[in-house]
Amino acid sequence: MTIVPLIFTSGLASGINAYAVVLLLGLLGRFGGADSVPPALERTDVLVAAAVLFLLEAVADKIPFVDSLWDSVHTVIRPIAGATVGALIASTDPGSLGEVAAGAMGGTTALVSHLVKASLRMAVNTSPEPASNIAVSMAEDLSVAGLVSLAIFHPWLAASIAAVLLAVGLLLVGFAVNRIRAFRARRRERRAAREARSAAREQEADRPYVPRP
Repeated sequence: MTIVPLIFTSGLASGINAYAVVLLLGLLGRFGGADSVPPALERTDVLVAAAVLFLLEAVADKIPFVDSLWDSVHTVIRPIAGATVGALIASTDPGSLGEVAAGAMGGTTALVSHLVKASLRMAVNTSPEPASNIAVSMAEDLSVAGLVSLAIFHPWLAASIAAVLLAVGLLLVGFAVNRIRAFRARRRERRAAREARSAAREQEADRPYVPRP
């Protein structure tokens, strides 16, 4: 069942950047001779659409807070993409894994990895400078490219690496949640301090003037 690790890896990668997964698989199938890539992903219209959407994501994913908005919109899109890719991969080898089971595996893995990505990016957004967003986004793009390419030629190795990355990501989410809570608490404290200073100035202005004897 060599398609199982490919489905798992492509699902995890789809949760990070679904358009890159479709584009890479399509290119590897069309020009790299990868037999495990479904023909539907090799179509010209699919490759063009995936390339355009990938470029849009490449820009949006590197802008603080825009990346989190983009992630929220793709909470549904990425799992659907992971499930679709998984079902299509299973269709190339009917005797290996059912398309429904493959879709469920790809979609679930994509959803989990998407939630990990979105949570970590929200934590990164607590940093005031944009350099960290750009660095993290580029690391994600390179990871997706490496995992998908490796999964075509060495599926079990790629799946093992993907599983380790997912486990590490889940551990980091716990730290990210605490950082997000601390960031929101600091915002509330600053807002409360501004309101207190404003109220104090208003009270000072309303206080009647009493001349000194």
